[in-house]
Amino acid sequence: MKKKEVIGIIIAVVVIIAVLVGMVIYKKKSVETSGKVDGSDQSQTQEIEEGEEEEPKTTASKNIKIYSGNDRPIALMVDNNVNAQPQSGINSAFVVYEIIVEGNETRLMPVFKGVDDDLKVGPVRSVRHYYIDYMNENDAICAHLGQSPQAESDIKIFKMDDINGQTYDTGKARTSTSLFWRESPHGNKAPHNAYTSIGSLKKIAKDRGYKLTSTADSVLNYVENEVNLQSNTDANTVTIPYASSHKVKYVYDETTKRYTRYSKGKLQKDGETGEDITAKNIIISLVYNYSLDDGEGKGRQTLNNVGTANGYYITNGKASPILCEKNSRTGQTIYKNHNGDEIEVNDGNTFINIVPINAEIEFE
Repeated sequence: MKKKEVIGIIIAVVVIIAVLVGMVIYKKKSVETSGKVDGSDQSQTQEIEEGEEEEPKTTASKNIKIYSGNDRPIALMVDNNVNAQPQSGINSAFVVYEIIVEGNETRLMPVFKGVDDDLKVGPVRSVRHYYIDYMNENDAICAHLGQSPQAESDIKIFKMDDINGQTYDTGKARTSTSLFWRESPHGNKAPHNAYTSIGSLKKIAKDRGYKLTSTADSVLNYVENEVNLQSNTDANTVTIPYASSHKVKYVYDETTKRYTRYSKGKLQKDGETGEDITAKNIIISLVYNYSLDDGEGKGRQTLNNVGTANGYYITNGKASPILCEKNSRTGQTIYKNHNGDEIEVNDGNTFINIVPINAEIEFE
């Protein structure tokens, strides 16, 4: 082999070696810079994305109007006897619970959050022990005017932030310093004529050292986009019989997309504004109730509300069956569809009707 040919071969080998070394160095630097080798970059990206998706979504992040801010909810017992109507302040509650009490009557428990201090509410009545379960799940201050013996015991057991209006009731007309007072604007007489205001309840709570803010998530899974139920059950009129003497009816208005409420055949209106009582959402929970054997013979009721109950979610003219799951008296109720997923609820006020288990709900 000639000398020139040998030199050419050597040069070619050196060039090839140099190229190979350069590729190795380049790949090493790329790995050090990016931290990715072969397909590992895809798996790492997936892990990050999955971690972001699993981050809990709170109500505050959804820009929900009905449940916003950090004001602590205040739950108030309101009379629902025919002699107490029209009630004041109900439309300003973000949720209202209605449950049966003795004498085939019901009482309302509106829960307020972020409303004006000068809002007058009432007539105020006494609390029953099972309402405390729903006060607890909303992290709400417990406000009422008197209580049953069972409620009095549970208020102590659960260490409720409690406001009993009997301590503050003047029994007289309202003055500039009244916290609870009596008046008869619609001819209503005692015991159906006691009132208070949100500002009064906040003042009492502050004076007693109760916390006035809350970071608790809402019980209901509100969403911003309008919920239109994919259901074959029309719910333009919904009739709920608590007892033969007490039926509640809701009538849907397609224009406002809200339900107007009737009680005992009478349209319910706000005692201050004269506006109809309306709801964006209605939830029905069918729960077994029975009379307590407490030796007083007053027919006081109790509920088997821990566990799973059948029910309905009603909005925008449609009704869909749901399951209402409550694992403890203090735990939040989770409302699920029959696939086991938590239902989405429209941004707006809700009436939660906790109804005797055998009640025959009518949809039209």
